[in-house]
Amino acid sequence: MMRVLGIDRVHLYERLQEPISPDARTGFQALLERRLAREPVAYITGHREFFGLDFEVSPAALIPRPETETLVELVLAFARERYANAQITIADVGVGAGTIAVPVARELPNTRIIATDVSSATLDLARRNAQRHGVADRIDFRLGDILAPLGGPVDVIAANPPYVTTEQWKAMPPEIREHEPRTALDGGRDGLDVIRRLLAEAPRYLDTGGALFCEIGDWQGDAARELASAAFPGARIEVRPDLTGRDRVLAVYC
Repeated sequence: MMRVLGIDRVHLYERLQEPISPDARTGFQALLERRLAREPVAYITGHREFFGLDFEVSPAALIPRPETETLVELVLAFARERYANAQITIADVGVGAGTIAVPVARELPNTRIIATDVSSATLDLARRNAQRHGVADRIDFRLGDILAPLGGPVDVIAANPPYVTTEQWKAMPPEIREHEPRTALDGGRDGLDVIRRLLAEAPRYLDTGGALFCEIGDWQGDAARELASAAFPGARIEVRPDLTGRDRVLAVYC
């Protein structure tokens, strides 16, 4: 109803006793029918808040989830501690709606970000969110798979790849399985297909002294740590929890 009437929650409650117009009634009914068909609310309204910012969302990308804020916080903390105010380059691999690239660009004004994705529609969505928040001039959007579009080394690699198993994806509710892009969720038999490829490629693209941050499933900590150890012998490797205490981010410090 807030969406139909173009008002916020406070004004909605103030107007609860008012009759609505026939046009508003028709619009509200249409949105209800979409929700009854199990379409996610974020896709119906076209918006979702993440990291205190309003993001445009669409079926071109995964709906932002609060767990990913842990990854953003780790990227920001590392960049501030290791590089202070120096200009650095950060790669956001599989940019989606821009929920890593955009807040990082806003928080680190000296940072250059390369955002990659295999979908041009997804890149367009991320670009619109970057424009919405005034950071489009510092994000270089590149079409391509994993790290191939980078062309050279970067200081930080950040990624929220697909990491649920195929069987888990098949058991997900219709809101997810039938509406969100499968390529952003299904990580194969063990959920590690894309993570395995990312870690195999990363040593060629990560500068000495840099770091990689990758979101993982809360059951994948040990397996992700083993893959990272094989790819980065001698690096400091950690699995960091989200706000609920579950394993959520693989961190590799070179």
